[in-house]
Amino acid sequence: MPLDFPASRSGNGPEISVCVPVYNEEDNVALLHQKIVASLEPTGRTFEMVLVDDGSRDRSVDRLAEIAASDPRLVVVRFQRNFGQTAAMMAGIDHARGRYVVTMDGDLQNDPVDIPMMLDKLDEGYDLVVGYRINRQDKFLSRKLPSRIANWLIGKVTGIPIRDNGCSLKVYRADVIKRVPLYSDMHRFIPAMSTQMGARVAEVGVRHHARRFGVSKYGLSRVFKVLLDLISIKTLQIFTRRPLARFSGAAALSSAAALFAMVTMRGGDLVVETAVVGLLVALAVFLLFLGLITGAMFQQRDP
Repeated sequence: MPLDFPASRSGNGPEISVCVPVYNEEDNVALLHQKIVASLEPTGRTFEMVLVDDGSRDRSVDRLAEIAASDPRLVVVRFQRNFGQTAAMMAGIDHARGRYVVTMDGDLQNDPVDIPMMLDKLDEGYDLVVGYRINRQDKFLSRKLPSRIANWLIGKVTGIPIRDNGCSLKVYRADVIKRVPLYSDMHRFIPAMSTQMGARVAEVGVRHHARRFGVSKYGLSRVFKVLLDLISIKTLQIFTRRPLARFSGAAALSSAAALFAMVTMRGGDLVVETAVVGLLVALAVFLLFLGLITGAMFQQRDP
C-alpha cells in the first residue's frame, strides 16, 4: 500500500500536477525538483509535484522528505516495495489534483524546460501531448534499436503511429488520463488507449539528456513484457466497447463447441474427450470472467 506525506492536502487544487516515478535516484531528486520549479514558476501557473518512490533501496525517500519539508508543493508517495514504473506512475496520477497532469522520468534525461511548451500545445485543443526524444542520448543496440522496433510494432498493431511511445514526458488533461486503466508496463500504450477513448493527441519534439547520476533500471528483458502487453492492448481495443457482451459471445461459442464435442466424440478415448470438453468449458468460464473484469476496470476509471 502506498504511503504519502505530507498528510494533509486540503485547499484548492493547483492547475498542474507533475507526476514522477522515482526508483533509487537519491542523487537526482534535488536537481529534479529545482529544474521543475525553475521551469514552471515563470509561467505563473499554480503547480504541484507528486513524486512516487517505487520502493527505493537508497536514500531517495530521505532526500524527498527533506525537500517536501521546505516546499509544500511537493507531495511524496512511497511504496513499501518495488512495483514498477507503471504502478508508480498510476499512483502519481491518482494523487494528482491538477487540471493538467504531466508525467516524466526521474533520472533527468527528460527536461522539465519542455513542459511549458507542451502545455501551450495542449491548450490548442488537444487532450494529450506526447513528447518524442530528439537526438536521444542512449546506447543504440540496447536502447535505441529495441525502441524503434517496439514503436513500429505498436503502431502496426494498434493503428496509432506514435513516434516515441517510450518517452515518459507527456502532458494530459486530468479528466482523460484518470479514465485510462493502467497495469503491467501499459504506460507505453497510453496514447493508443487514449485515442481509443476519443482523445485528441499531438506529438512534439523534446530534449533528451544523457544520464548523469545512477544507472538505468531497464534492460532488454522488458522487450518480452512489451510484447505480452501489446497482445493485451490489442485485445482491449477489440473488446473495449461493450466488453461483457463481446466476451460473453466468445464464451457462448466456446460452450457451444464443448457441447458439440460431447455429442460427436462418443465412442472414442474417454480421457481425450474429457480433456477437450474440459478445456473448452474452462475457456468459456475464463472469457466470461475476463469480460466481467474488463467491464469493471473501465467502469472504475470512468468518472
